[in-house]
Amino acid sequence: MNLQYRFIYKKRAQKMKIGYARVSTDKQTLDLQIDALKKAGCEKIYSDVVSGSKAQKPEFEKALDQLREGDALVVWRFDRLGRVTRQLLPFVEDLKNKGVGLISITQNIDTTRPDGYMVFTIFSAIAENERNLLIERTKAGLEAARARGRFGGRKEKLSDTQVKILKAMHKSEEHSTAEICATFGISRPTMYRYLRATEKR
Repeated sequence: MNLQYRFIYKKRAQKMKIGYARVSTDKQTLDLQIDALKKAGCEKIYSDVVSGSKAQKPEFEKALDQLREGDALVVWRFDRLGRVTRQLLPFVEDLKNKGVGLISITQNIDTTRPDGYMVFTIFSAIAENERNLLIERTKAGLEAARARGRFGGRKEKLSDTQVKILKAMHKSEEHSTAEICATFGISRPTMYRYLRATEKR
C-alpha cells in the first residue's frame, strides 16, 4: 500500500502539461488545436465550445483544477483563454505565483522560460491594441454607412462593404446576433448566409 502511494505521488509530482482548446461555436472544429496539444506533449486535454466573452467555461475550470506547482497550461493561442489583456495578464500572474507555466504553441511563448513572461506581456499589449483598432474601424465603418443612409429598413441585399463590417462585428464577438441583425435590418438566417458566403471566398 505504501509503495503504491509513493509511486502515485512521484508520478504526479513530475511536471505535467495540461492542454486547453476552445472554439466559439459548434460549427467550428477543435481537431487542429487538439492535434497540436497532443503533439506538444499534453497528458490531459480539456475543451469548450463557448464564446471567449462568456464567463462560464466548464472544461477550462476543470483544467485549472488539475494544475499543480511545476505544471504548465498549454493552449493553441492565448486568445483561447481570453480576449482582453487586462483580464489575461492577472490570470498569468496568478499562475506564476502558483508555480504554473503557460505555453502558447503557435506564438512560441513559454512563461516558464526566463524571458517568457516579459515576451508574453509585450505580445499581449500589442494584440489588445490591434483588437481595439479593429473595433474602432468597425464602429467608424458603421457610422459612415449610416451617414450614407445604407442601413435600416428591411432590405436583405447588403453591399460588399456592409458584408465586411458584418463579418468584423461577428468575429470580434463584441456584438450579439440580435444586435447585428438589427443593425443591418436582416434576419438571423440571412446573417449566417452572408457569413457562410464569405467563408467560401
